[in-house]
Amino acid sequence: MYEILSNIEGMNPPISIIDLANSIELTDHHCHGVEKTNLERADFEIIATESDWPEPNGMTIFDSPVGIMMRAECSGFLGLPKHCSPDDYFERRYELGQNKVTQLLLPATGIKTFLIDSGAPPVNTGAEVRQESSAFSHNSITTFKEMAEITPGTSAYEIVRLESVAESIAHKTSAATFANDFAAALATAAVHALGFKSIIAYRYGLDFNPARPSEREVVVAAGEWLEATANQPRPRMNHPVLLRHILWEAVDYGTAIQFHVGYGDSDIVMHRCDPTQMTEFLKMTVDSGTSITLLHCYPFIREAGYLAQVYPHVYLDTGAAAHWTGLSSATIVAQSVEMAPMSKVLFSSDAFGLPELYYIGTLVWRRAIGSILDKWVQSDGLGYQDAVKYLNWMANDNARRAYRLLPE
Repeated sequence: MYEILSNIEGMNPPISIIDLANSIELTDHHCHGVEKTNLERADFEIIATESDWPEPNGMTIFDSPVGIMMRAECSGFLGLPKHCSPDDYFERRYELGQNKVTQLLLPATGIKTFLIDSGAPPVNTGAEVRQESSAFSHNSITTFKEMAEITPGTSAYEIVRLESVAESIAHKTSAATFANDFAAALATAAVHALGFKSIIAYRYGLDFNPARPSEREVVVAAGEWLEATANQPRPRMNHPVLLRHILWEAVDYGTAIQFHVGYGDSDIVMHRCDPTQMTEFLKMTVDSGTSITLLHCYPFIREAGYLAQVYPHVYLDTGAAAHWTGLSSATIVAQSVEMAPMSKVLFSSDAFGLPELYYIGTLVWRRAIGSILDKWVQSDGLGYQDAVKYLNWMANDNARRAYRLLPE
């Protein structure tokens, strides 16, 4: 069903842009692993939201935009009628089991290539107390290698989360050796990775000091951070100086760096996650060889589009914003192509844990981008051949350029 479009010259009669958007293979440039254990209702509900708390007053995420789409679009794969009740959906899902649901939904996404953020916390929350008490573990989430095994013919690559690498050395480094220890750990982690991810938006904000800290500043900051986290079983990298240091260490690799932007869980302070607040950093890295990919961007999609137009190394996607907004997602996807060059818009699902999030993320993006390009063609504002070319770019080629991922 899904294919990479080629030989578009002379299509006779031409395939509609909407049909092409619904059938093209995709490169998901930012996503996470899928949960392997059969989830209880409470666990399912907490993964299916960015909130750190369950719905109040006995309500359910199945009545949120993403839950409504699950019952509308995923129910058929489970042998249920469209718009089934929340209870019927979950009971059938539980009966089939998590792995079976994954086997039904993940191949149906048409994703050919996965770029997996390997540093996500065990549960989809930034709240430390919930992480510590959760039944989830990293071992219950598929690795990037396991993701490629679910659907025959797909490939998967790792994206290394900078903060996770720093946290991994917390109990075996010192203030004086932190810089060298981090550099060594990052080099090891980066051997087979396509790029890095920064969650400085969560841990501080995008209004960070853009300058690279001095060696002395790093030593002092490392001492402060190590002292503050000495008794923490899971040290949390949140020191503003060290966050800048590890970011600039990644810049030195001259590869892609993903930045979480905008919408996320309760850790973020939304107004500090506007990507225009990192403008000076973008200016400093224009000639670094690094691609900067802005993830999700809601509600700062237009701001991200502006940055992608102005700075040659900046890309954007609508990621998680699309699947969480469900039926309203077309508006968000449309904003991503208002100002950004067609060569700068990427596809991602940002799915975590639930195969439904992969499926819905691809479905809403396909529908939205197909409708947008088709409307432009029908109004004679865009040529058919250009529409097909841009669809190819956004679905696959832009990511391959940003991450230097050559065709296999």
